[in-house]
Amino acid sequence: MELDEMKSAWQALDRRLERQYALDFDRYKSGKLNKLNSSLRPLFVGQLLQILFGVCFVVLAGLLWSCQPDALPVILAGIVVHAYGIATIVLAGITLGQIRRIDHSAAILDIQKQLAHLRTTYIYSGMIAGLPWWFLWVPILMVLSGLSGVNLYAHAPGMVWIGLGIGTAGLAGTWWFHRWSRQPGRPRLAKAMEDSVTGGSLRKARQALDEIEQFERD
Repeated sequence: MELDEMKSAWQALDRRLERQYALDFDRYKSGKLNKLNSSLRPLFVGQLLQILFGVCFVVLAGLLWSCQPDALPVILAGIVVHAYGIATIVLAGITLGQIRRIDHSAAILDIQKQLAHLRTTYIYSGMIAGLPWWFLWVPILMVLSGLSGVNLYAHAPGMVWIGLGIGTAGLAGTWWFHRWSRQPGRPRLAKAMEDSVTGGSLRKARQALDEIEQFERD
């Protein structure tokens, strides 16, 4: 076989190998992206449940407004409960929108950026929906009492202030523990805290993208 024929044969072989690699990579990428979709499904369902959760607070506040309360503490409690319900609905809607907007046809780096943006939104949504519960149970009790025509603050102001004090201490303790867990000497605890706020769905989705990126490098 002459040199030119050998070169042509090697070039043809290289092209076949490149096509085979491209097909293998497309199949691998498709499988991992399907895994990404599956891993985000629980997060999607969770946001739908959060919307229903927020609707319950909006309905509770609506019931209070239908009673036309005239006591300022009860009105303020109703505003807090109503605002919390709307906030949880809006945040869940934003998270759902970001999940739907993930472009699986984009480059892996772009999908990673979209996933990172989704993760940030999810964490802030969880903080806004979760941390107020140190205080929120107090206005909820006031609203429930207001539905019966009772001004809880007028009848038991000590209970309201003690509840708010407990909430302040609990929120401060949560902040302190978060700072303490992220100190350099506690990397395992910091990682566990990071994983807990990120959620399993997003961790699995990120893992699927990392595996695609590793396959590309190899």
